[in-house]
Amino acid sequence: MTELVVRPLTAGETPLFASLPDPGIVGPAVLGDTYGMIADGGRYRPEWTWVALRDGVVVARAAWWGKPGDEKPIALDWFDFTDAEAAVQLLRTAPLQAEYSLLLPSGWRERPDVRAAAEARMAAAAAGGLRKLVERYRYTWTSACPLPERTGRLEYRPEPDDDVVRGVLRRIQEGSLDAHDRHEIAEYGRDGAAEELLGILSWTPSPRDWWRLAYTPAGDVAGIHVPVRHTAGPCIGFIGVVPEQRGHGYAYDLLVECTQDLVARGATRIAAATDQGNFPMAAHFATAGYPISEERVDFVRPSAADGR
Repeated sequence: MTELVVRPLTAGETPLFASLPDPGIVGPAVLGDTYGMIADGGRYRPEWTWVALRDGVVVARAAWWGKPGDEKPIALDWFDFTDAEAAVQLLRTAPLQAEYSLLLPSGWRERPDVRAAAEARMAAAAAGGLRKLVERYRYTWTSACPLPERTGRLEYRPEPDDDVVRGVLRRIQEGSLDAHDRHEIAEYGRDGAAEELLGILSWTPSPRDWWRLAYTPAGDVAGIHVPVRHTAGPCIGFIGVVPEQRGHGYAYDLLVECTQDLVARGATRIAAATDQGNFPMAAHFATAGYPISEERVDFVRPSAADGR
């Protein structure tokens, strides 16, 4: 077999990346996205885009991304191949560490072609050193959907002190149903996990003063909601309820308030997501009028915590 060449792209090699035959039924193509380098108006950097070639022909490709100024990528989203062994070698060779999010159409298991494409990528990701973390629902609210009405049960206030927010996030992560929260706690401990979450929320390009802590009529903290304008548009950045206030359905109140805030700031389309196993939150999205638009499977790098 011809020797495999694995390397990053250089400026101007977008056509090489696009030369891989792919039906576009999984991954970013599900949203109608196309690959483009920052120099051409896209969001990908050549040094974070890798290909595997045999005789000059692309047989596997992967593209990581981050916002301008980031020193390392935030996620891997393009990962396609015609040669599974080459794809595995690409993942093991590229010196980039980030979560892999495989985007899939809703009900993907019911379509044989989509299921085959998804399972092939999941198998290659696992062989390439990644661990499946969770399957998630992705929601898209649009102005064609009913706007959920505020419940009026909670009071919302800005909180500029990161130490206060950090403490609330730490409490929210206790007993969380979210797989990412549990993974971060196992990896970094409770304080470190809260710091990681604060860092992710702060990473988004929308203003920090959009964040709101929620309080009960008695003045006790109930939780937090973080509306954000992500690089791809408005989204529900984070919703969480502190342990002692769970069981009252406050996550729904927070979701509605977050939605209302984004719409007031001009949003006509809002993305959101939750773990498929987080049945209470999935029910809140349904009640608030958020339809499931896609599904997602997230992979992470195994860590020492996985062997505990």
